[in-house]
Amino acid sequence: MNIVSIGKTGLKVNKNGFGALPIQRVSMKEAVYILQKAYNNGVDFYDTARFYTDSEEKIGEALSHCRDKIVIASKTGATTVEEFWKDLHTTLTNLKTDYLDIYQFHNPSYCPKPGDNAGLYDAIKVAQRQGKVRFIGISNHRQRVAMEAIESGLYETLQYPFSYLSAADDEAIVKAALGQGMGFICMKALAGGLINDSALAYAYLNQYDVLPIWGIQREKELDEFLSYQTVAPEMTPERWAKVEEERKNLAGDFCRGCGYCLPCTVGIQINDCNRMSLFLRRAPLSVYLTEEWAEKMKVIEQCVDCGVCKTKCPYGLDIPNLLKRNYKDFQTFWNNK
Repeated sequence: MNIVSIGKTGLKVNKNGFGALPIQRVSMKEAVYILQKAYNNGVDFYDTARFYTDSEEKIGEALSHCRDKIVIASKTGATTVEEFWKDLHTTLTNLKTDYLDIYQFHNPSYCPKPGDNAGLYDAIKVAQRQGKVRFIGISNHRQRVAMEAIESGLYETLQYPFSYLSAADDEAIVKAALGQGMGFICMKALAGGLINDSALAYAYLNQYDVLPIWGIQREKELDEFLSYQTVAPEMTPERWAKVEEERKNLAGDFCRGCGYCLPCTVGIQINDCNRMSLFLRRAPLSVYLTEEWAEKMKVIEQCVDCGVCKTKCPYGLDIPNLLKRNYKDFQTFWNNK
């Protein structure tokens, strides 16, 4: 299996990282089974967050018996010092541990620094001195904030979206982080579900000294990535050709599915509806041309263009117009089914 060093933390882990956001969607029994199967097959890095409902609890239930053999990273979306300490206490309790290997600020709109008005960085340094946090990280979707965090020298790790669909500016962020000795934790390695060839995604990221975290909620998904530990996929001319084709097909503005736009003021499931055009072309039509999806897409008619979602989008997308385009596309497919 491939091993990656997480920058200046010195932590060395299996390059198959476990992204634990999706396990909040399955039962405790299912999650424990999947997590323990991952551990028993060499997966030793687990990324979660306070925001991911019961994800932390499931990791605690499944893996507390082997705490000293795994690396756990979690995140806080706290905006005040009081919230920070409350989140940290809850996270440690849920994970059944007294320390986190990496604690990350979860997609803040700015780069927390010592002495700023929020006081969050000062608080995490206190937690580090207390032994509750080993290394300090930041997770972000914004190029500006990510680059500021890199240049600040304050963080041991950066978690940022990166895949073969990423722009050149995103690759520059990867190289800048690695150049500063930061550990690069790669989220959205499957571009929020738009990439459906996991072997190609794995092979592409294997070229970089980064740690991908694969969002896993089903055993068959885990089995795919475990199989790559035995025979790692490589970038072949055929795979490079597919990368170029997919980049061409997905050029322009598209929703990554991060969900930071939610909740919608009128109840639109924005992060799913705004990828419908792509789903219709990249998955069996029977999956999406259903009454259930027709009802979800119809809610788009209630959009009042309030602009709240646009202010939250880390990619600066014109979400109301993107929703309308996706709805029109869905109606065309629906009427022709």
